[in-house]
Amino acid sequence: MDTPAAEGLPPKSVLARGLSLLDAFGSADTELSLTELAARTGLPKPTAHRLLAELARWGGVERTDAGYRLSMRLFVLGQRAPRPRGLREAALPFMEDLYEATHENIHLAVLDGTDTLFLEKVSGRRSMPIVSRVGGRLPAYCTATGKLFLALGPPERLEHVLSAGLVHYTPHTIVMPGLLQRELARTAARGYAVNREESEAGVSAVAAPVHDHRRRVIAAISITGNVCRLDLDRLAPAVRTAARALSRELAREGADGPRPSPIDVSDLR
Repeated sequence: MDTPAAEGLPPKSVLARGLSLLDAFGSADTELSLTELAARTGLPKPTAHRLLAELARWGGVERTDAGYRLSMRLFVLGQRAPRPRGLREAALPFMEDLYEATHENIHLAVLDGTDTLFLEKVSGRRSMPIVSRVGGRLPAYCTATGKLFLALGPPERLEHVLSAGLVHYTPHTIVMPGLLQRELARTAARGYAVNREESEAGVSAVAAPVHDHRRRVIAAISITGNVCRLDLDRLAPAVRTAARALSRELAREGADGPRPSPIDVSDLR
């Protein structure tokens, strides 16, 4: 259910062509064949093969029996990106508190284009298995985290999503623009978003926004689990408290300042 690399005219520069091959891997792709990579990027097979050989020498991809896979070097490089790493590290204590209170899947997400991108996930044996994974993405309009970015963001963001069209992921996905706009208005009014089986059958979620010091929404935290056992309205105060505490942490000046007290979620145990 991840968004694949966009098909169309291949990029012109050598660097852009090489990056397009890396970007062709979706989060659900363990490995891809040369044919699949050429098709996803629009590159001729000989060109794709030559560039993949260069990427393999650099360490960006590895050859497999079936084709190619992304290498560990890209993971190491990604860990050097300051904002996502700092955001993940700051969020983990609050996410772990929510997990201990609920034993459900806890997500940290950011907006990437028109998708919600999962930066971190905390789950365990008692959590319902779901399709999300770190580095994975889903359309913003059918996820609780994504609805926050649409509801609390600039109007042109929603216009871009609507102009691209709304696609059914489940029978419960909201695909009528008017209904989605009303749902987003409710989201903005109450300060949290819900997803009732809109991106995956049997799965619901509740999410709250994370703000920076300028009150801009930069991320979202969610609780996700089985639709039959998740009481979204009851869990909303806990996820909102976690998101607010993380917002205060991110706005705090200096890395040596005292950290906020753990959130009180004992009533959910």
